[in-house]
Amino acid sequence: MSRLTRSRWTHIALPSSDIDRSVEWYTEFTPLVVVERFSDDDGRSAWLSNEGQVETPMILVLVMFYKDQGKPQPQLAPFGHIGIELVSREELDDVAARAREQGCLAMEPVELPAPVGYICMITDPDGNRIEMSHGQQVFDKVNELWG
Repeated sequence: MSRLTRSRWTHIALPSSDIDRSVEWYTEFTPLVVVERFSDDDGRSAWLSNEGQVETPMILVLVMFYKDQGKPQPQLAPFGHIGIELVSREELDDVAARAREQGCLAMEPVELPAPVGYICMITDPDGNRIEMSHGQQVFDKVNELWG
């Protein structure tokens, strides 16, 4: 039975050329964890979210269609990205260092004027950009307005 009491934003879905590689990448470089996996005759998918986020869950849906497996997939470009706010600058620097080592750091950490804050960009296995930020305060602004 659904606990939904009002319409809301629930997910972003991205195509993946290799679902296992994508899930491994997202669980290594972001705070997301696997919520559920699905498969049918057309392909496989995985839902990822923040662990324990039950009040207002937001899901990243990764989908690999068998017909597209191993083929380049459309991506968020050139500026489109998914934003993830981290707890500390140190956590962001750690993500950037690991991404640099694995060749997926797209933009070095930099402090930008408000409201952007301290950010870096990393690139998932299919070429999508993920902005890691600290001090951007997107969550804080929403709580200020409606919390």
